[in-house]
Amino acid sequence: MSDTFCNQRVQVRSRREFLHKSSYGFGSLALNYLLGGESSFASTTQVDAVNPLAPKVPPYPAKAKNVIFLFMEGGPSHVDTFDPKPELNRLEGQLLPPSFLKKNVQVAQINARESKLMGSRRTFKRYGQSGMEISDVWQNVGQFADDIAVVRSCYHESFIHGPALSLLHSGSIRLGYPSLGAWVLYGLGSESQNLPAYMVMVDTYIRGSKSLFGSGFLPATYQGTLVNTQGSPFENLVPPAEMDPQSQRVVLDQLKTWNSRHLEERSDDTTLQARISNFELAFRMQSAAPELNDLSKEPESIRKLYGLDQEPTARYGRMCLLARRMVERGVRFVHLYNNDWDGHALCDKNHVDNSRHTDIPIAGLLTDLKQRGLLESTLIVCAGEFGRTPVMQGNLGRDHHPYGFSIWMAGGGIRGGKVIGSTDEIGWDAVEDRVHVHDVHATILSLLGFDPLKLTFLNSGRDMRLTGVGDEGSHGFAERLLRA
Repeated sequence: MSDTFCNQRVQVRSRREFLHKSSYGFGSLALNYLLGGESSFASTTQVDAVNPLAPKVPPYPAKAKNVIFLFMEGGPSHVDTFDPKPELNRLEGQLLPPSFLKKNVQVAQINARESKLMGSRRTFKRYGQSGMEISDVWQNVGQFADDIAVVRSCYHESFIHGPALSLLHSGSIRLGYPSLGAWVLYGLGSESQNLPAYMVMVDTYIRGSKSLFGSGFLPATYQGTLVNTQGSPFENLVPPAEMDPQSQRVVLDQLKTWNSRHLEERSDDTTLQARISNFELAFRMQSAAPELNDLSKEPESIRKLYGLDQEPTARYGRMCLLARRMVERGVRFVHLYNNDWDGHALCDKNHVDNSRHTDIPIAGLLTDLKQRGLLESTLIVCAGEFGRTPVMQGNLGRDHHPYGFSIWMAGGGIRGGKVIGSTDEIGWDAVEDRVHVHDVHATILSLLGFDPLKLTFLNSGRDMRLTGVGDEGSHGFAERLLRA
């Protein structure tokens, strides 16, 4: 005997069991009425109870269908990369001008009132037909100035790594919130049946916890999968030598039976639901994952393009090449985590060293996606958790700075050669077309075909969203990125 309740098919064996199970929903219906009568299922996405990762059509026309998130952990200095400040160079060695002393100039570990301004040691050059100014830290990425859009007016409220990392990844400084990638999967599902839909690669270590790519209060099936960047990409994927595929299939079928029976009494246990899905996915991945990881069939020209033939670009280049291969195979969200741009001392040396690892591979990724026709449907986002101060810290270093910093985006229908917003004359505050982190997230969702205010998930009686509850202004700036 079966019945349908709240759009989900629940298997019941008796009238008593039906009343027992369905009674749990009566309270939520009453609560829904008290909260204002909006449907708990008012989200723009409908989740398939059998396969929550089934591909979904977004409610609005989408410019992008995949995302590659290039995260530069530590906080790249905007005034040394994408935001030239000749006035800062002119004022080198002077204290902060009196007009800035009226503002809150206390940052993480220094008192800016007593610190001297430090100009950039980098050389800025105009690139492309747009004449966009980019420093020699990104001289290879600069060749794509007409394909990228730089936002020079990003800002948020936290100058500490932990909360800032959380903000950039989940839209909240509090732990337990879904990551950007998890929201994308929740809204769009997966195009790949044989690979995880959300993959994360880290070149050295993660400063934050794995919650940066977690599912938070969303079902566990939407969390990211950490991929090894050396050796086998996935742990425990190869079955024991003595187990043939037929025997393994028998074992998995029996596990599925037991787990499904266990789930009947725990229908809200998303971790158990994810485990059942993961067993099946892992079985299919036994052939798909080795093929993904096998770069031997890539021509030498492609390997050289990404810098796989030399140091220090080989490791990050491999990550970028795998990102392209993942997108080709339908992986929805790829997160490349690079560190460490935290230039508290010798900031210039820190940034030059980091760019030697990343500049060529990222330019290779843009070249490869573009020549394969994938850039139009793949949104590239490159960001850190904040910028760095225009004032000096310690030995030619710069401290954390969330009040004005730069990110860039490409692909996904974006019209390149654009600069959005600006900071003041020394790069302290975002002053024109200010773009909060919530606006960045809203823009990403918009380019994927969603109204960022309507992609919601009911949690603790509230319709939660990536851009924050109550932040009605976070519609993003997608329309400016799409205009020629």
